[in-house]
Amino acid sequence: MPVLASHRKPRTKVRTTTPAVGFTTAALASVTLLSTQSATAAPVEPKPAIEDVQKKVDELYRQAGSATQQYNRAKAASTAQRAKVDTLLSDVAKRTEKINEARRELGAFAAEQYRTGGIAPTATFFLADDPQAYFDQSRLMSRSTERQQKAVDDFRTQQAAASKKRAEAVQSLESLTETQTTLRSSKQKVQNKLTEARSLLAKLTAEEKARLAELERKKEAEAKEKAEKLARRQAAEAKEREEREEAEKKAREEAAKESGGDSGSGSGSGTGTRTSPGSGTGTGTGTGTDGSYAAKAEKVLAFARAQIGKPYVWGASGPASYDCSGLTQAAWREAGVTLPRTTWDQVKVGTRVATSDLQPGDLVFFYDDISHVGIYKGDGMMIHAPKPGANVREESIYYMPIYGSVRPA
Repeated sequence: MPVLASHRKPRTKVRTTTPAVGFTTAALASVTLLSTQSATAAPVEPKPAIEDVQKKVDELYRQAGSATQQYNRAKAASTAQRAKVDTLLSDVAKRTEKINEARRELGAFAAEQYRTGGIAPTATFFLADDPQAYFDQSRLMSRSTERQQKAVDDFRTQQAAASKKRAEAVQSLESLTETQTTLRSSKQKVQNKLTEARSLLAKLTAEEKARLAELERKKEAEAKEKAEKLARRQAAEAKEREEREEAEKKAREEAAKESGGDSGSGSGSGTGTRTSPGSGTGTGTGTGTDGSYAAKAEKVLAFARAQIGKPYVWGASGPASYDCSGLTQAAWREAGVTLPRTTWDQVKVGTRVATSDLQPGDLVFFYDDISHVGIYKGDGMMIHAPKPGANVREESIYYMPIYGSVRPA
């Protein structure tokens, strides 16, 4: 039997394009998503100009300097408070011992009274073998009673005094705790400011660091130029003052000669009298005062020069390192003058002087918050402990904004 042909229609193979469509759709979605994210992302902040970095770093160092003065003040207060607490605790211990002595004495009296106090005085008189002995003993007991009363009074006095001192010690301990809290807070503040400054500097590229160094050199050059102008002005004023004093001296001598010419006998005494007050009042008094200060200033500057090259360390007052007020305090100590620890207190010592009237040894203070100080050496220059990372050095007083100046002695 013949095989019948199949009536089934042969299947036609159709090439699908679905995967391609899926890939294209995913790609478009990804592009769309990326575009959306790029549009909504926060714009990248532009890198600050190197001039702004310099200003920010300088400001952070100034703030660290101010926090250092807070630390110095708290440290000085803490030291003084600790000494006071130790003295009070020692006093309390001594008074407690006196209380114990008085308590032992009262205990002895109480024991004696217990042994003899059970019998009434009348019964004791009748039972006594010798009435005279009783009266003698009675007088002794009377004196003993007075001693007992005095012992009681002493005990109460010592107890009250000890209680008062103990209360003072507790109050001082509380103050000490508060001061130490301020000390820790100031220390942390200094460290935070310095860390922030170092972080800013660490982010600079080599090129930016070179640019920053160039800005520092420019700043130093401008400050030095101002110092030279001050030096020339001071030199001119000194010369003018010297010429004026010389002219006044000659005028006095001429007047003395004319006065002496009127009388031969009066010439010697007249000239002597005139010249002596002239030199004494004109240069003697002035030179005496200036000379005394100049001698002290010479010691101050000799000490300060010997510290050049030593590192700035905040809170340090020598001998291996210094902060700004630690250096000024140590330098003036060499001249026999005791200065307070902080710039805020040092600025209150001595006499205020104008910048144009500065003399070697004077203290120059900087910034509105008086957070820095240096020792004037003349010619518009100073010796100071500048900032962390720098050493004690000479520098123009115009490197920082001047607050004011004082003559400590």
